[in-house]
Amino acid sequence: MATLFTRIINGELPGRFVHRDPLCVAFLSIHPLQPGHTLVVPVEEVDHWIDLKPELLHHCMQVAQRIARAAQQAFEPEKVGLMLAGLEVPHVHFHVVPINSGNDMDFSNQNLHATAAELDAAAEKLRQALK
Repeated sequence: MATLFTRIINGELPGRFVHRDPLCVAFLSIHPLQPGHTLVVPVEEVDHWIDLKPELLHHCMQVAQRIARAAQQAFEPEKVGLMLAGLEVPHVHFHVVPINSGNDMDFSNQNLHATAAELDAAAEKLRQALK
């Protein structure tokens, strides 16, 4: 059975994409820790990041860095955090999050009620910064 992220990648479920290439995609989290919280996800379903082929890991990190630079420009946070946990969905994903304090990376603080308009606006800010 396809993971939730594979279903988003394949267009079966909606996603606010800011990057797509043959190896990985980046789309906004629907429960963002901060505005601009983006997930970088390899197209290939791999459960644990230690099982990624080195080339794919490197590519995902390059994309995450590119997204982080755009987030820094678009949202002007103190830093842009990067987290790789992978407990909630069995498909590797990198969390790229604009942060101003350590609490901004705490999943107990995620916005469970982000509106479509808020997510669309954040996605557009990132897309513009990625140009």
